[in-house]
Amino acid sequence: MDVFRPNRPEPAARERQLSPAARRALHSVAMMVGVAFAFLVSMGGGPVAVWGKTTGLFSARQNSEVASAELSETDLDRHRPQEQAELLLERAMSHSDGDVNLIEAQIESRSDAWRGQLQWDTQLGDLTTVALNSNDLSVRASAIEVQLAAYGLTKTESTVDAMARQADSRDHRKKIWALWALGLLGNRGVEPDRVVQVLAAHLKDFGKNFDTERNKEERNKDEDTRRWAVEGLALVGTTPTVTPLLEAMRNDPSPTVREHAACSLAQSGMLSHQQRLIAVPHLIDYSADPALDAQTRSWAFRALADITQQHLPNDSAAWRSWYQTSVIRVQ
Repeated sequence: MDVFRPNRPEPAARERQLSPAARRALHSVAMMVGVAFAFLVSMGGGPVAVWGKTTGLFSARQNSEVASAELSETDLDRHRPQEQAELLLERAMSHSDGDVNLIEAQIESRSDAWRGQLQWDTQLGDLTTVALNSNDLSVRASAIEVQLAAYGLTKTESTVDAMARQADSRDHRKKIWALWALGLLGNRGVEPDRVVQVLAAHLKDFGKNFDTERNKEERNKDEDTRRWAVEGLALVGTTPTVTPLLEAMRNDPSPTVREHAACSLAQSGMLSHQQRLIAVPHLIDYSADPALDAQTRSWAFRALADITQQHLPNDSAAWRSWYQTSVIRVQ
């Protein structure tokens, strides 16, 4: 399955523009890349982080700290908050599962103190991007904590209120940043049900009819809004997000939005494997639905393969037979 993967612009600019999308095929890679970016609240600005960069980051710090067996709280306290966040993210991405859980706890316990102390630069942006592409959900969660701290967002209901209002902004850049920020907050347990409702409501905003060419920009913004609503839902990672993602994959008029929804169900985002299995019977139905275009049906097959790790042909009957005989039970 192909997904869009925007490059991250230079962070020094006060106003940034989304760079041209690069596409790549996803076959048996460890995860399906979702697309997301965020704006620094203080800048009210452009994209500073995306999913999708998965290579070549650790050469930036050539010392023994990342490779050491243990980094104590005392060791961390010797570093500035910026260095603490970088060191812990690096360690989370380079160590065993047991260490990852401990490091996640360290990041979460320090994130409030980091708020207002972190500078969003190339290093931190690259680190969070790579962490969001980790196979380990704990590493992805750590990236979310660091992003919230770097953006100055408190994990409170009042922040959700502010982001929900901003999601209705006429400023498109502020709107889509708010959708991403809501996903970050919902994942951290801040009013997740309300966050899902807000994001799902923005997914239904495809009924506009623009009859003139001068409204092409508005149509593009409308599609872009839905795309980032999908990315926000993928970040939340709760079971109620599965239904709106399935609906977007099946019903959205934009191939881009449908593709991102398929990616979010398959591997990107914060859904657990058990949650992704909920989508399997629906994806089998989609793969056989003549009302859907061939590309969307192919995305359904790709998502089925990624979720189940089964190597079956792109044949709906074969998948249905496998599903029925396997008797998958989703708790």
